[in-house]
Amino acid sequence: MSRLSNALLLATSVMASALVSANERPNIIVIVADDLGWADVGYHQGPIDTPALDQLAAQGVQLDRFYTTPICSPTRAALMTGRDPIRLGVAYATIMPWMNNGIHPDEQFMPTAFRDAGYQTAMVGKWHLGHAQQDFHPNNRGFEHFFGHLHTEVGYFPPFSNQGGKDFQLNGQSITKDGYETFLLADEVSRYIRERNTEKPFFVYMPFIAPHTPLEAPEELLAKYADMVDDRKPARARNTDNTRRIRKMTMRPSARPQYAAVVDAMDQAIAQVLATLEEQGIADNTIVLFFSDNGGAAYATGGADNVPLRGGKGDTFEGGIRVVSVMRWPAAISSGAKMEQIMTVMDVFPTLAAAAGIETGITRKMDGQNMWPAIVDNVPSPRQQTVFFASETPTYGSFSITAFNEHWKLVQEIEQDNEGTSITNHLFRIIEDPFEYNNLAQAHPEVVRQLAQEIRDWRALYPISGV
Repeated sequence: MSRLSNALLLATSVMASALVSANERPNIIVIVADDLGWADVGYHQGPIDTPALDQLAAQGVQLDRFYTTPICSPTRAALMTGRDPIRLGVAYATIMPWMNNGIHPDEQFMPTAFRDAGYQTAMVGKWHLGHAQQDFHPNNRGFEHFFGHLHTEVGYFPPFSNQGGKDFQLNGQSITKDGYETFLLADEVSRYIRERNTEKPFFVYMPFIAPHTPLEAPEELLAKYADMVDDRKPARARNTDNTRRIRKMTMRPSARPQYAAVVDAMDQAIAQVLATLEEQGIADNTIVLFFSDNGGAAYATGGADNVPLRGGKGDTFEGGIRVVSVMRWPAAISSGAKMEQIMTVMDVFPTLAAAAGIETGITRKMDGQNMWPAIVDNVPSPRQQTVFFASETPTYGSFSITAFNEHWKLVQEIEQDNEGTSITNHLFRIIEDPFEYNNLAQAHPEVVRQLAQEIRDWRALYPISGV
């Protein structure tokens, strides 16, 4: 009888604990920058003022080996589904305004899982996951509230247009807004938080267009960085460094000062959202996750800096896929921590679901894994599978592809035209050589063959056409 009583007491305790956790689930804000450089935040000793991001890093955990795809739409697809974008038809390039593809409506998106678990869901900012049919739009993918734009490169000031078409909306209806886009997003997120239903937790997705080109910033911030010297070291990536050389030869001004102004403005917008959480008394029980959608655009017109990492946006060297990322949840995460285990953008969905105690609802193969134990308790969470990323941007027929695990990383630069295909292999012991100086491809041909075969098998998953 004593054992039975103890068992009943334990069961009652567990049930009560589950009810408490369900009632006190954390609010969640996922903030995504667009093309932010590794070296462009203060806590990486960058020259741009980023006090809000520095605050998040100091109060939370730096996700020091956080990986995304090297370009925009594939990263966002992986974020929303927890699945490898090769399975979704968007592995190699972004979705352009004249394209009609998107993520298949049968795919379960992250906000749907949180909405079904009782969360309020909102998206404020850039979508870039399909626009040609209504089923691709945010309001059809689990977001109850959408304020923003479906495309990229809509500009930072009105009329927020792409290819001549206005692209700013509120829940499917075109709207006209005056002001600087980065600050408009902060105003809307702050308004949403203040006017929320306080009886339910919220899930907010806040993807900035900043600091994507074409770069624009308020006059006072342009003046602040007007005298900034562009002293960036070479990116050690052929195309990126060539654009910088051409810029100097043609005596065009550097994009670096303007880029710095755009990053500063984004940080101010993040500061406003963090202040709103404090004002509402909910900062301690709100998960704030920040990361860039890919490495910084380090080419001439981009202005970003990823050094000491190699390469940048569009490359599968570390500078293109290892990105700035921090997570803060004062109620659960120790401040000032750094997690040095590999985490990918595909892991975000299962990790946040685990942190909030909800089901993902995914019935297909999820390629991401739950990294919450690693984040909160530093529990070893080794990768179970090889990670693959690819890009055919910005040059058609020129591919940058990588396959990596805890020990090895293979980067393949593939040039393909009507006359043939050439492949250049770069093999690194990535833990020992994180800045990718020592190409070991000739010394370890067997490793190259193995990872190259894995890449071929992975590429075979790509749908032949469309979604």
